[in-house]
Amino acid sequence: MAAVDWFAAEVAAAPVRRAPRPRPRAVPRAHTEGRRLTGGIVWISAFAVLLVGVVALNVAVLRANMALNNLNKQQLELQAQNATLSSQLSSAGSSLRIEQTARRLGLVPAPAADTSYLDLGR
Repeated sequence: MAAVDWFAAEVAAAPVRRAPRPRPRAVPRAHTEGRRLTGGIVWISAFAVLLVGVVALNVAVLRANMALNNLNKQQLELQAQNATLSSQLSSAGSSLRIEQTARRLGLVPAPAADTSYLDLGR
């Protein structure tokens, strides 16, 4: 038992030595925090500017698409009007319609035997 007491006394008496902690550099704490805060603000503001730019670009593209859609609608309407007018023009210029209009005005077709030619060579 004496050996155990001797060992326990040596272990209890030996001081525990720790390695000294390295001290940080002598930089003022407020300066480091201010730099971190400033850097964070710069990144947040840059990110906000980029997001605003993306939103503005999307709005511009949306407006351009709406204008293009309106122009396409107008184009289709004008094409339909042109087709209607073309149909009316072709029906108005048909020989049957001209003949009917002439008969209403009192004109009659000339008989084929009454056809004569003029000599305009002189």
